Amino acid sequence: MTQQITGDLLKAMILNGAAAIENHKTEINELNVFPVPDGDTGTNMSLTMSAAASALRESKPGLKISKAADIAASALLRGARGNSGVILSLLFRGFARHLKDCEAADAPMFAAAITAGVESAYRAVMKPAEGTILTVSRLAAAAAVTEAERSEDIESVLERAIAAGREALADTVNINPVLKKAGVVDAGGKGYLFILDGMLRALRGEVVEAAGGETAEKADFAGFGAEDITFTYCTEFIVSRSSSKTPPQLRAFLEKLGDSIVVVDDDEIIKVHVHTDDPGAVLTEALTYGPLLTVKIENMREQHSAKILEETETQQSGQNEAALDPVPVEKDLGVVAICAGDGMASVFRDLGVDHIILGGQTMNPSAEDILAKVNLTPAETVFILPNNKNIIMAAEQCKALTSRRIIVIPSKSMPQGVSAMLAFDPTGTAEDNEQAMTEAISRVHTALITSAARDSTFDGHEITQGDYLALLDDNLLATAKDTLSLVDAIGKALAAFSPEFLTIFTGEGADSATSEDVLRRLSAMIPDAEVSMVSGGQPVYSYMISAE
Repeated sequence: MTQQITGDLLKAMILNGAAAIENHKTEINELNVFPVPDGDTGTNMSLTMSAAASALRESKPGLKISKAADIAASALLRGARGNSGVILSLLFRGFARHLKDCEAADAPMFAAAITAGVESAYRAVMKPAEGTILTVSRLAAAAAVTEAERSEDIESVLERAIAAGREALADTVNINPVLKKAGVVDAGGKGYLFILDGMLRALRGEVVEAAGGETAEKADFAGFGAEDITFTYCTEFIVSRSSSKTPPQLRAFLEKLGDSIVVVDDDEIIKVHVHTDDPGAVLTEALTYGPLLTVKIENMREQHSAKILEETETQQSGQNEAALDPVPVEKDLGVVAICAGDGMASVFRDLGVDHIILGGQTMNPSAEDILAKVNLTPAETVFILPNNKNIIMAAEQCKALTSRRIIVIPSKSMPQGVSAMLAFDPTGTAEDNEQAMTEAISRVHTALITSAARDSTFDGHEITQGDYLALLDDNLLATAKDTLSLVDAIGKALAAFSPEFLTIFTGEGADSATSEDVLRRLSAMIPDAEVSMVSGGQPVYSYMISAE
C-alpha cells in the first residue's frame, strides 16, 4: 500500500514509464492507420519519455515531488517528438503545475494532478479529437479521482485509472472513424497506458528494464574511483537507418574501440551507447549507416569529481540555455524547414531556407531540435515549415521557449513546404508572408506512392505486404501490384483539380526507367499542366507528386 509519493518515488515511476514505452514501441508503431512503413508513434513517445528519464537521472536524491515533476515536464517539453510526444508533454506539464511547491502527494492530490494534466492537454490542442490518447487519459483520470475518494492507496488509484483507460482504449476503434476504417485502437492511447503501467510497477517496488539494458545507460560513479574508468568518453547517439549495413556490424566495430556497449535498433533507427577513447572514429563509422539524429559525448573522468557530480543539474541547465541562446538579429525574416532526402534539402536551400532539419516520416525532430535551429537563425521573425502533420505541434511548442517571434506555417508535406517557399518574400512583412505562404500550401495537393509494410484491410481495400499504395492528401486512393497502375489512378484524381503545375519528386530506390514512365503518363493524362521531375531522395515514399 502506498499512501504518499515523494520526489524520489516519482522519479522511479517516470524511469519505469520510460523503460516500459521503450520495450513496447514497436508494438505501438505497428498500430499506424495505413500499413506503410511510417509508424512512429511508439518511437516518438519513447524518445520523448527518454528525455525526461535522462534529466531525472542527473538529479540528486531527496527531491520534492514538485521539483521532480518540473524536471520531467521541462525535459518532456523540449524533447517532445510528434503529436503523441507533444500531448504526452502537455499531460505532464499540467501534472507538474498542479504539484507546484508540494513536498509529496497523497492519493487525492495525485489523482487531481493527473486530471490537471488532461485539462492542460485539452486546452492546448486546437481541435481535440476523441477516440485518441486524449480520451484515454481523460477517462483514466476520472477513474483515478473516483477511486481516490474512497481509498488512500495510490496503487489502487493507479490500478483503477489503468483499468478505465483500457476500456477507453478498446472503444477508440468505435469512436474514431479513421481507426474504425483501419480496425485498430489508438496508438497514442495504448502507449500512455504502457507508461502508466510502468509507473504502477514502480509503486510496487519493481524496476522495469528497457530492452538492451537501457535503464543502465548512465554510468553510476558512486561505487568506483577514476582509476576504474577504462575508457574516457561516454558516447551516445541515434543514427537513422538508411544503408544496408546492420546493427551487428556496428556492434562488432564498436567492440574494437570500447566497452559498455548497448546497441538497440528497430526498423528506422539504431541507438548506441559506448565507452571509448575515440568518439570521433565511432561517429565517423556511424555516419556510414545513415544520418545522425542525436549525439552526446561526456568525459567520464571529469564527471567523476565530486564537485561536478554536485553541480551537474545546475551546470547542465546553464549549458542548455547557453547552447540555445539566439544568435544576434541581422535581418527581419528567416525560415527553418524540416525535410528528408538530400535532394529535398537542396531544393529548400536553393529557395532560401536558413536552416534545415533532416527529418519527417519515421524520424520526427523534437521541439528542442527545432528550437536550436530557430535560435541559430539571425532573424527577428522565424518561419517554421514542419512539412509533416506529425511535426506541427512540436514546432508550435517552440514559441514558449525562445525570444524569437515564431510563425508556424502548417505545411503537411514537403511539396507544400516548397510552394510556401516559392511564395516567401524576404523583403515583405511577416504578416504578408504568413498570409501568402498559408494560401500557397492550401493550393497544393500531394500524392504519395509507397509500399505496404504489412497485410491489412482498410476502408474496403484488402492490402498485402509488398503491395504498392497511393495516398492523396492523407487518404488512401488505390492499391496495386505495380507502380504504374497507381500512377493512372493518381493522374485521374489530380486531373479533377485542373492543376497548372505538376512536380514529381523521386525518392530512394526509384529507378530512372520507371520515373520516365511516370512522367510520360502524367503528362499525357494532364496535358495542360507543366510537368517536371526533381530528384528528392526522400525515404519511405518512392514518389511524391505535387499538383498546384
